[in-house]
Amino acid sequence: MSSESETRSPEDWIRQNPVASPRQTPSTFDWRDVLAISALFFFGIALWSRGLSLYAYYLLVLAWLLDGGLGRIRETIKEPLVLAMLTLCMVLALGILWSEYPKLGLKVWNRYFAYLIFIPYLSLLSKTRVSWAISGALIGYFGVLLIGIYQWIVIGAQGIPPLGITYLDFSTMLGIGVILTLYLAGSSNGKKARTWLWLLAVFLLFMQFNQNGRALLIATLVSSVFLLFLLHRKEIKKLLVATAALLVAMVFFAYGSDSFQQRLVQARSDIELSKQGKYDSSLGYRFAIWDVGLYGIGERPVLGHGTGMAAPYFDKTVETYKGGLYKDLPNFLKTYHYHNDWIEIGMQMGALGMLTYAFFLWSWLRTLKAYQLGIPGAAFTCFIILFGLTDVLVIFRQNLYLLLVITAIGVAWQKAYATRFLSE
Repeated sequence: MSSESETRSPEDWIRQNPVASPRQTPSTFDWRDVLAISALFFFGIALWSRGLSLYAYYLLVLAWLLDGGLGRIRETIKEPLVLAMLTLCMVLALGILWSEYPKLGLKVWNRYFAYLIFIPYLSLLSKTRVSWAISGALIGYFGVLLIGIYQWIVIGAQGIPPLGITYLDFSTMLGIGVILTLYLAGSSNGKKARTWLWLLAVFLLFMQFNQNGRALLIATLVSSVFLLFLLHRKEIKKLLVATAALLVAMVFFAYGSDSFQQRLVQARSDIELSKQGKYDSSLGYRFAIWDVGLYGIGERPVLGHGTGMAAPYFDKTVETYKGGLYKDLPNFLKTYHYHNDWIEIGMQMGALGMLTYAFFLWSWLRTLKAYQLGIPGAAFTCFIILFGLTDVLVIFRQNLYLLLVITAIGVAWQKAYATRFLSE
């Protein structure tokens, strides 16, 4: 991969995106600018509510259209991530043609179509609007965090039941927060800011240790260590100190968390049950569904079984696969997805789908790298890949939106305030 330097000022970007530049002056009032700011601010808050997020989605699209978004679509598509999103959606739409359940295929396609909210969100951001987007995202995140703390300490609940946020969703949100906060701490020039950001990262990690998401916690820890290495690889002393501090916190939280200890015991129990041919457990179910999924991919390795066919295939195949070893699992847990990003899309679209998804992740990293955000981009890519080994990202729509919001704000901030960009 080759790259060359290119210098652009914020004024250059505004000239190239005239509709995205602020229209409001001391003597004029632009209601479209107010609508765009309101949509960006509201989306950052509403993305955590299943009901409100739908209205926020449509408001964002409306604001984008009224702001002349269609006139900027060619410029927006030039971003590698946007092009990869469109490609992924087109490939999955194509898979509906040979699906035995087209209606279910359309439902699955709609999940991936949610990625495209990145287009209006990014297009609406400008130098005067990005602060409003950041404010909305922070209010939303910390508001949900406070509710989660209350649910854990006072109610004794996992996740946030009043908002329909499961412990897996909440754990993912905390993991994303840990990675982002560690990056901000590592790149901050102020000593006080670094200290407070480190304390926040440690607190978020403490909260995640007390949620029941084992694989998500591992994804956070590995990605965090990887991030620290990328940040301080040229400063060995800082690298050792930062890594040591994180490891101490990890050990302390591991020994002090009843939830973590219980999940370790449960993991050992699930493995033992699986060895006995009993798969009606958290890990056992994953072993079984991965086994069937890999078998299904092997049957149609190039184009898969069609969009929407993943879950029906499992329910049908377990009746006879390996003598019906897994036939009772649909009664244990309703088949929804394959608990693995790669198997999920491979079942539906075969090698074509998996290559397209790999292109999507690579393009996500390319976009961040192009705006001097390669380090957090690599850490988040690592997190998404590890996360995708045991779950399916697109199912976690609130956190999918969060990742897209972070990406868009990062890109817009660099466009507005940085003067040097890398184009690949």
